[in-house]
Amino acid sequence: MRMRMKSSDASSDERRDEHVGGLSRAGLFSRSLALVGALGGAAFGAAELAAAPRSRASAARDRDILNLALLVARMQAAFYAEALHGGKLKGEAHQFAAVVSGQEREHVKFLAGALGSQAAKSPAFSFGDATSDPDKFISTAVKLESTSLATYNGQGVNLTPATLSAAAKIVSVEARHAAWARAIAGQLPAPDAVDAPITVSQAKKALAPFLS
Repeated sequence: MRMRMKSSDASSDERRDEHVGGLSRAGLFSRSLALVGALGGAAFGAAELAAAPRSRASAARDRDILNLALLVARMQAAFYAEALHGGKLKGEAHQFAAVVSGQEREHVKFLAGALGSQAAKSPAFSFGDATSDPDKFISTAVKLESTSLATYNGQGVNLTPATLSAAAKIVSVEARHAAWARAIAGQLPAPDAVDAPITVSQAKKALAPFLS
């Protein structure tokens, strides 16, 4: 009888742990996902993946998300390389492009290496005069870096733990890139207390103008 009481007490403790302040742990998770805009995604051009409290990460989903991240990194690397080659950037804008260009190439190498033979082919990019006009360069840099950061944030809930851990090493750097670009543009480096993730559709819309 005493053992049954202990088991009952343990179950009661577990139930109390599962329900904090009248909100279940699943409910807390669900609200957290809503707070960070947790709508997942697949590779560029594929159907969106909806992240739900019971959604299951998988190797196939990791592959789709990493290919989307690879596309963004390739676009960024190409953008900065073209801007540096044009020779129009001066001062901090040039320093920013030089530093971030090298880091985006490392991101490409990291993501392509993780994907191996499953890495998608790179499309052609077209940036117009955004790489030759210093003002347009920095405004475009803000857009690309902000899009990259928001895309990572939007996909995190769809990744397996190991892949999420690896992606976190990149997303923190993308946040610094975005803050630096905003500062050069005369904007607040960190305007919000919580970053707003974007859906795959929103990412595609932001990136589409730069795809040939």
